[in-house]
Amino acid sequence: MKKHVLLAAFAAFCLAGCQSSEKGGAQKLVIGATMLSMQNEFIVNVNDAMAKKAEAEGVELITVDAERSALKQVEQVESFIAQHVDAILLNPCEVEASSPAVAKALAAHIPIINVNSETSTQPTAFVGSDDAESARIAMKFIADKLGGKGNILMMQGYMGQAAQLKREQGAKEILKQYPGLTLLASQTGEWDRAKALSLMENWIQSYGSKIQAVFCQNDEMGMGAVKALTDAGLKNKVIVVSIDAIPDAIQAVKNGTLDATVFQNASEQGAKAVETAIKAIKKQAFDKQTLIPFQLVTKQNADKLPQ
Repeated sequence: MKKHVLLAAFAAFCLAGCQSSEKGGAQKLVIGATMLSMQNEFIVNVNDAMAKKAEAEGVELITVDAERSALKQVEQVESFIAQHVDAILLNPCEVEASSPAVAKALAAHIPIINVNSETSTQPTAFVGSDDAESARIAMKFIADKLGGKGNILMMQGYMGQAAQLKREQGAKEILKQYPGLTLLASQTGEWDRAKALSLMENWIQSYGSKIQAVFCQNDEMGMGAVKALTDAGLKNKVIVVSIDAIPDAIQAVKNGTLDATVFQNASEQGAKAVETAIKAIKKQAFDKQTLIPFQLVTKQNADKLPQ
């Protein structure tokens, strides 16, 4: 009987000891990361930067793909909590539906850092950029190119996600400043190149030569729109601007097929997120909000972007 009690006590001691040794640095700190979609090139770039920073800091990073499902994302965070990770990096699928993930982590006293996108429930910290700013930059470029008059289409991201909401807000702020600009249509392409191609083909059928510019809320959709317009022989008559400055988009800007993109620094976002998480774990001072600026990319400066 005594033997069983001692074994149980020893097992409990080992469990506690494993946790404390992790916290004390005898073993690697473990950070769990749940990402919106690993089919999205920009999100992959953010995660690559997180992995690079974690390796440099001697931290174990466990990445899972939420596959655009907020429900799956909440379950993934629950799993991280059960694994007793030291911190969680959340790249939210949706503003509202991903919020329970934040609440659960905070209730478990695990620091949770939102990366690139926001939730209505406030996390331990946020690392990303002001998405409204990126849309203002893109739409202002279009307004200037059109001389303040013309017909525009807006291709939106995954509806309900913070980037979609903020980029719509920023674009509409500029549209209000230019009464000569007309928004012909606004619809989601769900951040996806193939869906954007199909949507642009439908818009070409509906609006044809009326289309003078297209604002796509990310580069994947921008590339899809460019292909549809090129196939229809209309690209030389239509301005297309998108956001993120993924390699394909930068090359398209250099080639002149994409008129401009807005550089969002995936490397900085990923690295700063890990850095913030480590500081939170160690109870060191950290910024509650880290905003990394956007930058307009045209043919003139496409070769000069940070690596």
